[in-house]
Amino acid sequence: MHLVVAGFGMGMSLIVAIGAQNAFVLRMAIARRHVLPVIAVCAISDAILITAGIAGISTLLDHAPGAVTVIRWAGAAFLIGYGLMAARRALHPSALAAAPGGAVTIGAALATCLALTWLNPHTYLDTVLMLGSVANHYGDPGRWLFGVGAIAASAVWFAALGYGARHLQSWFAKPNAWRILDGGVAVLMLGLGAGLVASGT
Repeated sequence: MHLVVAGFGMGMSLIVAIGAQNAFVLRMAIARRHVLPVIAVCAISDAILITAGIAGISTLLDHAPGAVTVIRWAGAAFLIGYGLMAARRALHPSALAAAPGGAVTIGAALATCLALTWLNPHTYLDTVLMLGSVANHYGDPGRWLFGVGAIAASAVWFAALGYGARHLQSWFAKPNAWRILDGGVAVLMLGLGAGLVASGT
């Protein structure tokens, strides 16, 4: 159970950063247009990518056992770097703003959502490489429990963002709220990175 919680925490930490995908979901939610389909596309896409990352990196490790050391240190470097960036955002917070959604069709909304998800290199870094690497550190069946937590985090976040937009909009508009959130992300990511370093030494 603790691995599900760990996966949920890390998944949430990666997904809540201010970005184009979150801004688009918020914009659609505020406009009350195609909210459920947009949320579904985001959550299902993340589930596919996280699963592929866990399975793909596991296959790599089966064929190249020595790669685990490289992946561990690369993962630790990424986590620590991400944590430091979150700490920097906490020191200089910004706010997430969303313009009105306008009369966008469902086709255009889904196409935009797919592009923001599948054409964004950060998505692959976060889901396939980062979550896949950390999940495989726990072996079987732990890696899949970690993945379940990360997938649940994605679904919970997009549902909250989509259906709580009217309440969340004022919260997101406050830089201090992001200061607190990014501060928590920094602590979690730096802690996970230190854990990987410790396991490698």
